[in-house]
Amino acid sequence: MSTPEPRIALETTEPAMIRGASFAAQTAQALLTRLTSADFAVGERLPSERTLAQELGVGRSAVREALAALEILGIVEIRPGSGTYLRDTTSELLPRTLQWGILLNADRIDELLSVRRALEIHAVRLATDRFSPDHERALRQALEAQERTLGEEAFVEADLRFHVALADAAENATLMELLGTIRALLRIWMEHHIQDREQMRTAFLEHRQILEAMARGDADTAVARMNRHMDTADARLRAAARG
Repeated sequence: MSTPEPRIALETTEPAMIRGASFAAQTAQALLTRLTSADFAVGERLPSERTLAQELGVGRSAVREALAALEILGIVEIRPGSGTYLRDTTSELLPRTLQWGILLNADRIDELLSVRRALEIHAVRLATDRFSPDHERALRQALEAQERTLGEEAFVEADLRFHVALADAAENATLMELLGTIRALLRIWMEHHIQDREQMRTAFLEHRQILEAMARGDADTAVARMNRHMDTADARLRAAARG
């Protein structure tokens, strides 16, 4: 007789960890709570999205977003056509993830956005000082991708591509890794923070203004424009996280 799949329940999650969080964040917290228990072994397949959605009383999209976020963090592995499996690195990653708690609690998002702002501003100053034709080419290609995808879901990836190219232009591996970690923690909300064409156009124009200043070698203006861009981007992310 097969062993029944373990049930994941929101009541097993500490209320303080899910207060103010989205359904996807609550789902991720519940999954993490279960993954730290003895019910799952390394390499074991998790219940299906449909099963988890039914047990948690949330939509499948919330489950899908939660699993995607956990995969980015290296906690699970999603194998197309097979299912979602617990990774063998979980014992090392979970304590750090749970300690931060940022991914799972929208009340902590201001702290994370503050750190992101400081890193993005430092990145744009370094990138301006170290600007090269290759850097400019990568950033302009990202801008072109944004312009092509205005009004489409693909815009989010094009937006991310610009920030990745900018961090790469800073030529600081540690800075790039830190920004990548922050984006992973924000991913559960990031796909919803730009919701209409006008918001996309605003982000595109702000990116273009940043690049124009960088291309002129004007680091102070590039920093000021990045700071202004963070104002609008942060406001959208806060709304998505608490919506």
